[in-house]
Parts: sequence; structure tokens; C-alpha cells
Amino acid sequence: MRAVIVAAAVAFIISLFGTPVAIRVFTALKAGQPIRSLGPATHQGKKGTPTMGGVAFIVATVFAYVAGHVALTTLPERQIAQEGPTMTALVLLGLFVFCGVVGFLDDFLKVRRRNSDGLSAKGKLLGQLIVGAGFGIAALYVASTNGQTVASEHISFIRDVSWLDVGKVGSVLVFVFVIMAMSNGVNLTDGLDGLATGASILVLGAYALIGFWQYRHWCGDTDYARVNDYCYQVRDPLEIAMIAAAAAAACVGFLWWNTSPARIFMGDTGALGLGGLIGGLAVSTRTTLLSIIIGGLFVIITMSVVIQIISFKTTGKRVFRMSPLQHHFELAGWSEVNIVVRFWIVAGICVAIGLGLFYSDFLAVMG
Repeated sequence: MRAVIVAAAVAFIISLFGTPVAIRVFTALKAGQPIRSLGPATHQGKKGTPTMGGVAFIVATVFAYVAGHVALTTLPERQIAQEGPTMTALVLLGLFVFCGVVGFLDDFLKVRRRNSDGLSAKGKLLGQLIVGAGFGIAALYVASTNGQTVASEHISFIRDVSWLDVGKVGSVLVFVFVIMAMSNGVNLTDGLDGLATGASILVLGAYALIGFWQYRHWCGDTDYARVNDYCYQVRDPLEIAMIAAAAAAACVGFLWWNTSPARIFMGDTGALGLGGLIGGLAVSTRTTLLSIIIGGLFVIITMSVVIQIISFKTTGKRVFRMSPLQHHFELAGWSEVNIVVRFWIVAGICVAIGLGLFYSDFLAVMG
């Protein structure tokens, strides 16, 4: 537990004090956010706000993970935790960093061209596909000494569903889909000051709790598994908890500067990185389908875009004034702060329901 706290504290401090440095650097480089002319008129006042701020909390999380492992060398957790980087950490942090790289390329092109046209949609999806496939193969084909892999050959809900065995190739495809869906979901949620950051904090916090709970009831802990009929078949749950807690804390530090009126935007760098990490957390904790509930706000906003596109292409009519959903409420007259806070409430309710289902499953099995 102390290693998780150390990682979270380091991430928060680095992000809180590192983000102003990023603001100055990106301002000096004139890396201002271009604003779409088709977006809400109120957004034109945000033109020029530095973007690519996701770099700050991604870097903070990586350094915090290292600090957490330094703490492990002197703490009791080292007895059942690997001291060096694990494949779980490499997959999760790799997704965070390299999905962020795809987003960084998109942001860089927007800034360079001085318009909102970055990577093409196909280019962005191709980048996500390559990253997801690469780390999906690592998650399914690189096993630990006891034969356990980061991801499972089964589709999971709160744990693996025994009859949903899709094999290694099928699991890689599922892995790629989850990463692409979640990274685009977070990206679509971004757009209002602090909205995606706050929602991500709630989701990452939930996965920090899930990871630590699995660590306390882990099949890899032979003392626990010997006296209990039920334990979690996951790989490196303490690593999962550390990374999720560090990322959540780093986002809290970033939110200090990203809340309305934002002094910096996370950009696609942060949004795609966060989505990739959240997708990886869902697969590694064996809660793939549960992530639809935990990340319910991202799902709702993504579906608003899908509904809008289908409706317009089939009937020529729009269901919403504008999509994603947050812009519909902007045009309906809601203030930006009201939308953000109310959407955070929705995200919190989804997280609470997801954690409730996770814990109720544990009680049902143990009871």
C-alpha cells in the first residue's frame, strides 16, 4: 500500500509543478491549440491556449512508477512483488506513452499547420492499431515464469468468463479493439476545460482500487491462496494499482491548471494516452466488459457521435444540436462549468456502479 501511495504522491508533485513548465515551453514554441470554425462560437476565445499538455502527466506517471519501485526495495510488499519492471508495467506504460505519441503527432501537425487538421482519421486509427497490436501480442504471448500472461484468452467481465474463450489471436483482436475504443472515447470526451481530465481521474482511481483489491486477494500470494478458495487470477496486480494511482494523481496535478479557464490543454497527446492506459487496465485486471460501465461517460459520449452520424447519413437529420454530447448542451445554453461538473457526476455514478458490481461479485463468491 505504501508503494502505491509513494507513486501517487510523486506523480502529483511532478505534474503539479511540471505542468507550469510545460505551459511556458509550449507557449514559447507557439504550440497553441487551433480551434475548429465549426465548433461552438464560445470556443474561439480559447484559440492559442498551449496544447500537448498530456506530456506532463505521462512523464509524471513514468517517473512515479520508478519511485514506487524504489519504495518496494524497502517495503514488505517486495516479498510478493517483482522488484524490476514487469511485463504488465511495460504493457500499461507502453500503451500510455505510445498512444500518447500518436496523439502528439496529431497535435504537432495541427500546431504546425495552424489549423485543426492533424493526422487524418485513417492515419490516427492506423497508429492506434499498430500500438494496440504490438502491445496486445506482448500481453498475450509473453508469459511469466508461472506461465501467466498480462491478458487472458477469455473475454472478461469481473473475471474471465469461462465460456468466452476466443484464443490468443482472438484475444489480441479484442485487445486492439478495447484500446482503440477507449482511446477514441476519451478523445471525444475532451473538448471542455477539465472534462476528460476529471472523468479520467475517477476511472483511474477505480482501477487503482481494483488493482489493490486484487493484490490483497491474489492467487500469486501463496499465503492467501492456501487458505482461501477464491483469489484473482491476474498478473502483477500491485503494478496495476501503482500505475493507475500514479496516473490518477498526475491528472489531479494537471487538473489544477486545466480547469476552467484552462491554461493548457491535454490535447490528443493526453487523451489518446489516457484512453490507451485505461483500456490496458481493463484487460489486465480481467474487467474488459465491466469497463463499459466504469468508463460509462466515455461510452455515452462516443455513442452520441455514432448516433449522430447514423441518423444524419440515413435520414439527413441530426439527433443532437452538435456532437459529441457536451457540445449539444453548450448550444442548449448550459455554461461550460455546469456541463463539466454534471458530466463528472455522471462519470462518478458510472464508477460507483462498476465498483459496486466488482465488490458484490467478491461477496457472492466468498459468501
